[in-house]
Amino acid sequence: MEKVFFVYVTAGSREEAQRLGSVLVEERLAACVNVFDGMTSLYWWEGAVQQDQECVLIAKTSAARLPALKERLIALHSYDCPCIVALPVQDGHAPFLQWIGEQTTPSD
Repeated sequence: MEKVFFVYVTAGSREEAQRLGSVLVEERLAACVNVFDGMTSLYWWEGAVQQDQECVLIAKTSAARLPALKERLIALHSYDCPCIVALPVQDGHAPFLQWIGEQTTPSD
């Protein structure tokens, strides 16, 4: 079974998060995307501490699709330096992990 990744991404609004997630799923770069709204982020940017409301996306993808997923997110994202972090899945329900691999295989 191919390695699976959960990709953590932040977005500036629910609308942007849903738009990004839709593209990832429609293009089979992710099998599924979860959107979590209402997060407060505190971070350093341009020499000062910032505070903003953000949304989190968690995209489930295969190792084979991870490079294209990252490239697509960078191209579409509104941030200059988007948070895109891939976390390898160490264990899980085998049929679910297999489903992720199947759904991220481009159809002909």
